[in-house]
Amino acid sequence: MQTFVDAIVNFSNWLWGIPMMVILVGGSIILTIKLGFFQFKYFPFAMRETFGKIFAKPEGEGTVSPFQAATAALASTIGASNIVGVPVAIAFGGPGAVFWMWIVALIASAAKFSEIVLGIKYREKNEEGDYVGGPMYFLSKGIKSGLGKALGIIFSFFLMIELIPSIATQAVSAVQTAGTINIPNWVTGGILVILVGLVVFGGIRRIATFTEKLVPFMALLYLLGGLIIIIVNITELPRAFGLIFKHAFTPIAATGGIAGATLAQALRWGTARGVYSNEAGMGTAPIAHAAAVTDHPVRQAMWGLFEIVVDTVIVCTITALVILVSGVYKIVPTDQAASMPAVAFQQLLGDSIGGGVVTISILLFVLSTIIVITYYGKTQAEFLFGSKFSNIMVVVYLISIILGVYGGIEFLYNFLDILLATIIIPNMIGLLMLSNEVKDLKNEFFSNPKYYDKAKVNN
Repeated sequence: MQTFVDAIVNFSNWLWGIPMMVILVGGSIILTIKLGFFQFKYFPFAMRETFGKIFAKPEGEGTVSPFQAATAALASTIGASNIVGVPVAIAFGGPGAVFWMWIVALIASAAKFSEIVLGIKYREKNEEGDYVGGPMYFLSKGIKSGLGKALGIIFSFFLMIELIPSIATQAVSAVQTAGTINIPNWVTGGILVILVGLVVFGGIRRIATFTEKLVPFMALLYLLGGLIIIIVNITELPRAFGLIFKHAFTPIAATGGIAGATLAQALRWGTARGVYSNEAGMGTAPIAHAAAVTDHPVRQAMWGLFEIVVDTVIVCTITALVILVSGVYKIVPTDQAASMPAVAFQQLLGDSIGGGVVTISILLFVLSTIIVITYYGKTQAEFLFGSKFSNIMVVVYLISIILGVYGGIEFLYNFLDILLATIIIPNMIGLLMLSNEVKDLKNEFFSNPKYYDKAKVNN
């Protein structure tokens, strides 16, 4: 059995090396070129349409507001990995990994934009009258052949299955974190099951209402604590940025919590961090965005750029700077890299307050992530087998929380990345095959004064 597990781990490591980087990053570069580098050309407009219109009343058809759809998607992407994943990337890829994290996020935004555009174009109403969509719909309906239907089924089935161990993994993070302040595992697990069940069974409207309130609060709590640490160590800020830019192109020697990294390692870990932090190309974001009220697919897709800015450019960067300006990377061992943010907070704010901020942040991040990915799984079950079966899958996901709390499915963790690849590959194939449709919709939007008035925007 151990030999089999080792083989799976080795294959997973190989798959998530060059092959998946080529598929995700290479595919995103092709989309970026085909769409005319839109994420750079129209970046100011995208920020005005999102940050500038958070409370604006939307026009068009849909189930929830554009901001609610974005916070639902953000609830999935802003997770514990934003706190513990970045220091791991720095530990094994050096500070230069942060630079490549930024670059990959900007490039991969082409994939996120494309999948949201297609998600809106091919969405439909379910039996409850709510709008639903995502890769399972635009693959099967957009690609006019048996291949499209096959890709849609593959994506939907494996996402539905992958979420079982994924939710259990999130539950493990929650109980371990809560355990540091002496909360019993069964209490944490029970609270998660009750809250997730109450929200998810209420449908996308209740999820959107919940995440609309929770996501800004949990992000601001963590960012405020991070900014305090950065301000206190403000004299170290120029040096921190210097390390990021210098070691994006030059190796760094081993020191404290950094194992020593070459340019290739900086690129590899930064790329992985950029991809994992915002889920661009994974196909999950359009499932949430498909429910949004909007007058055009491109307008809603601007919220995809908003998510990348919030998730990767802001939250992940704050985590990186906290680690670098506080100097914890010099003292925390590499094998304990995930604890670097907690150590930094505790150094300045004390064990109780500092540890409490990180603990509460991770618990909130985990809760929001489980709620949204449970909804993602529910929609896959509905697409494949109907609404009645989708409720059965919600129960399965709730059970997986308990299994995670008591460590009942560790053997599945090694298959997570492989299952994730089975989701990304059909989605990226579909994005490339349907890229002309995305390009046409982009051109339609920016050439029509009804949607995009250049003179008005410039003023």
